[in-house]
Amino acid sequence: MSLRLRYVAGVSPAKWLRAWAERRPDLPLEAVRVEQPEQLDELRARDADLAFVRLPIDDEGLHVIPLWEEVAVAVVPKDHAFADASALVLADLADEPRAPEQPDPAMTVELVAAGTGYAILPHSLARLHHRRDVAAVPVTDAAPTRIALVWSVERDDDDIQEFVGVVRGRTTRSSRGSADAGRGDESARDERARRPGGGSDRSARRRGATPTRRGGGGRRRTGGRGR
Repeated sequence: MSLRLRYVAGVSPAKWLRAWAERRPDLPLEAVRVEQPEQLDELRARDADLAFVRLPIDDEGLHVIPLWEEVAVAVVPKDHAFADASALVLADLADEPRAPEQPDPAMTVELVAAGTGYAILPHSLARLHHRRDVAAVPVTDAAPTRIALVWSVERDDDDIQEFVGVVRGRTTRSSRGSADAGRGDESARDERARRPGGGSDRSARRRGATPTRRGGGGRRRTGGRGR
């Protein structure tokens, strides 16, 4: 048995894979990269349990947790006038031809290198498909894309929630560990309650009350000196 994770091209899940392996060695994580057009296919077919996807998506029947944004870049040929620019705005590209966008970003970048025009891509994809004959320049006013973690509403169990906790940075103590610790505290309290006296004197002192003393002369005297 394993937890089946799919991640869209451009996402680097290595740190979460390491964290999961340390936390749950009993449940291996099967991670497979998918291209954006197919990023939900296995999840919909129940052949995957979770997926990192690039928004927007059809989220019907899915839990969606948006995570981080990706900066948009213009990919241009290495000898293009904009190749050495530190940043661009969309207006800079208004008169430039745009390369035909392909389902496979690697093919889009190849068309850019061939001189057909520029392409706008998430920075993660431009980095993934980088070539020596192209350059990637940030476009400051282009809409960013966003990565999200998604899973089916029908597959929402403790294992899924624990992986969500890993991605969100929760520690073992703050997720599964806290629940186990809480149960341990309750068991300890129950055990004290079953003992003779039930720890009532200590509880009373915490509340500021005076515990009743037993033995040593019987009842406690009140009032003034006796006759």
